[in-house]
Amino acid sequence: MTEHVDILCITAHPDDVEISMAGTVLHHIALGHSVGLVELTAGELGTRGTPELRRTEAEAARRVLGAAFRYQLGLPDGFLRADRESLITVVKTIRRHRPRVVLTNAIRDRHPDHGRAAELVAEACFLSGLRRIDTTHEGVAQGAWRPTTLLHAIQDRYIDPDIVFDITPHWEKKLEALLCFKSQFHDPASTEPTSPIARPDFLPFLEGRTREMGRSIMVGSGEGFTTSRPIGVKNVLDLF
Repeated sequence: MTEHVDILCITAHPDDVEISMAGTVLHHIALGHSVGLVELTAGELGTRGTPELRRTEAEAARRVLGAAFRYQLGLPDGFLRADRESLITVVKTIRRHRPRVVLTNAIRDRHPDHGRAAELVAEACFLSGLRRIDTTHEGVAQGAWRPTTLLHAIQDRYIDPDIVFDITPHWEKKLEALLCFKSQFHDPASTEPTSPIARPDFLPFLEGRTREMGRSIMVGSGEGFTTSRPIGVKNVLDLF
């Protein structure tokens, strides 16, 4: 497995990346940056599918996106908390991959795990830079590492974005990756219970959200993020 990546997506559940930030992942891979995907949980409390099936779907989506790797940390779905054990688990992950940028869940959202994941990952990013916190990976001591930038995606609930990425060229590939999670979305033949993302109106909603974000920067499709600190800009002419 490739260890170090430029961008690390750490999210609560399988399919969080595809719903909220897959276009941004595709955009940066197209620019030549390396991206890794890590889920805090297996989504074992999800209404539809099984953890095993969702893991298979997640790997299929990884291949569509072209991410370097994808794996799960085994934290408890539905009970994510920024406790010491969970924080150390995420700190080890950050130090293992040493990303410059971390993308994670929304600071608040319909699913409580999303906001809790956002808090957990943000705190772990800070703690990962403290040299007096000792961690190891496969028996080898890890050095301190703090990502330069942490961005929170916007998923189900609308939040005013601080930054929007133009994903217009990547919408179709984002949709292809999303639909790898067949167990999670509307299927008229399914006998499983419905869920907010398994309704027939979910995919049109998601497309509408990307168009709404895109319109805010006058492009066809966009994905929005929030940040807890100002974003530095080297060249004002890069803004649009």
